[in-house]
This record gives sequence, structure tokens and C-alpha cells, in this order.
Amino acid sequence: MKKVSIITGSTLGGAEYVGDHLADLLEEMDFSTDIHNQPNLDDIDIDIDSLWLLVVSTHGAGDYPDNIKPFIQQLESVTQPLSSVEFAVVAIGDSNYDTFCAAGKSLKNTLKEHGAIEKYPLLEIDVTQNSIPEEPAELWLKQHIC
Repeated sequence: MKKVSIITGSTLGGAEYVGDHLADLLEEMDFSTDIHNQPNLDDIDIDIDSLWLLVVSTHGAGDYPDNIKPFIQQLESVTQPLSSVEFAVVAIGDSNYDTFCAAGKSLKNTLKEHGAIEKYPLLEIDVTQNSIPEEPAELWLKQHIC
């Protein structure tokens, strides 16, 4: 059974809802999942041998949501390569802003800079086009992961 660690960065809860929905879908397909809404790299529950599915919204002027900032700081200070980590990023944003999905794009780049392997392509969800972000996330999941 493949394990997926779902790591969310959310200000108003949208990314958490998407993460929960993806976890339900994955479990229906016999994946083992765990969700980290207050992620901590030192937490032994975030398995480096699992697929990291990061669902992150962009806040403010391209910023990370507060709940994921400590995790990002931990990633940025990692001294050993994360070469055993496979990941995918689901970025949620509003295309009315020039910082559309900036947090997700930045997170993807940070992980790659530290040697992690992007297993599936970045998904950008525009909330102006998708009032229910779970829908494009589900389509992406079924197209790439399942």
C-alpha cells in the first residue's frame, strides 16, 4: 500500500478542504494517507518515504499561510538533500493578483532546490474560475496519481 502525506498551507481553510477531499479519494483507492495541517518537518509522522502531496494557498502578496511558515523555514534550513522525497504541489490562488499561486510555485522550487523529486506536475487552481477547488484537484489526482 502506497503512503501519501498530505501537507496543507491554508489561511481560510480552502487548502485543508482540498487536502481532506484528496485524502478521502486516495483512501478509496487503497492508499494510506495522513494529513498535516500544522506541518513540522521534525514530526516523525511526515514520512520521507511517502509521497508528499502539498496543498497550499497563496496569502497576501504571494506569501505562505501562517500555518505552513515554520515548515517552510525548516525546509529552507535543511542541510542534507531530500533526494528520497517525492512530491506534488497543488497551488490555490486568485488570478486577479500578479502573485497568482506564488506560494505553491515557491514551495515547489524550494523542494527541488533541496533535492526532492517532483513526481507529478504542479496544479494551479484559480478560485475565480473554480469556486469549488476540490473539483479540479480531483480531476488532477485521477489523471496523475491514480
